[in-house]
Amino acid sequence: MTRNSMRLIMATGAASVVLVGLGVAQTAAPIARYEMRAGTTSGMMGMKGGGMGSAMSMAFGGGGNRNAPQHELWLDLGSSRAPAGGPPKADHFMPAGAKLGPSVPLKTPVKGPVGPEEPPEKRDFKRPKGRILIFWGCGEHAPAGQPVIIDFAKIAAGQMPPGLWTSSVPMERRVSYASSKTYGSWPNDDSKVAVRADSSLIGAHKVAGNYSPEMTFTLTKDFMGALRTSTFAQPSGATLLRWNPLPDATGYHASLIGGKMDKGSEMNDMVWWSSSATREFGGGLSDWLSPGTVARLVTSKTVLAPATTTCMVPAEVKAAAPQFQMVTLYAYGPEESFVYPPRPATPKTPWKPEWTANIRHRSMTGFLLGMPGMEEESAGNGRNQGQQQQQQCQPKPKKRGFGGLGGLIGGALGGAVSGAGGSGDGC
Repeated sequence: MTRNSMRLIMATGAASVVLVGLGVAQTAAPIARYEMRAGTTSGMMGMKGGGMGSAMSMAFGGGGNRNAPQHELWLDLGSSRAPAGGPPKADHFMPAGAKLGPSVPLKTPVKGPVGPEEPPEKRDFKRPKGRILIFWGCGEHAPAGQPVIIDFAKIAAGQMPPGLWTSSVPMERRVSYASSKTYGSWPNDDSKVAVRADSSLIGAHKVAGNYSPEMTFTLTKDFMGALRTSTFAQPSGATLLRWNPLPDATGYHASLIGGKMDKGSEMNDMVWWSSSATREFGGGLSDWLSPGTVARLVTSKTVLAPATTTCMVPAEVKAAAPQFQMVTLYAYGPEESFVYPPRPATPKTPWKPEWTANIRHRSMTGFLLGMPGMEEESAGNGRNQGQQQQQQCQPKPKKRGFGGLGGLIGGALGGAVSGAGGSGDGC
């Protein structure tokens, strides 16, 4: 036995002694875990059509006004059991209001053979040019120290700026193919129905299959309402972003991706702005976050408080990205969690849950800023009022942050650059 192994055993034993001393019974991992992610999309995020696969179309629904609010639904079942009596099979039986039929199949993906990787010398890789200019915080003007400039060529050469990533905003996913002995998900190609704009999740649900215990639970929370945005150009060059409050929102986060093209119509500078008031990165900001996590991020000013309905995009952001500005706004929502059997009232009582089920909600919208005719069409009720808007937004003193940058850099470099992203303070 190695010294490291002995240390691990001693640490585990010590932790067990502490738990017993505190009168807390150890809890076994559940056999099965189920996750549901329910979203409402509007603006450009609600558009469907060309190029989407069938599974994506099922998740986002179909038909109707291309800019009307839509619903999205994602289901993931993970189990520590192998399937009994044949290939893996599981179904989610829905209430009638879901309008998805009696049930939807949770399909287990089949892992195919992996071909040989192409040698680096044969890859068509073009070293990226240009920069990413990073701004953060709601306010008339960006404060001193902004933007932070990241050079694509330096990153591609392995020169990553110090302090670029933090882990303050987690990716709160627990169920996946990799974390399960047997796994099933929806949407998939085995289903012939799609979630609809008038689908409802309220009511009794059942998940049953040959590799997990049967789960039954009743949902009381439905899809969130749709976000509607308006923008107001300010004399300073800043842009006031306003949105409708959602009663069940736990917090908001806005971001903008823009660009500046060179004379050859190639993207030279990319611009990233976040509504955060703290310099944070967190990939989870574009995901479904739990109310507890959102509350912590609101306290740290990484996420805008649930009472916030406006945020000023600094004038310097528009000046840095004159040709293209895509705005995304997230409203994080409620959560419902279930476990069977329920946790004992007495902490000392041994507890071995068979299954857990969790559903999280969010609403999101997106639109192009500064393009005539696109804002009203994309944001659904959004209007650019120009300089007619007299109300000014007075920002608080700023200690800023930014978010979702890992995916942006990774996409720009054509590789997998992982990181976490931030968001924040409204005025």
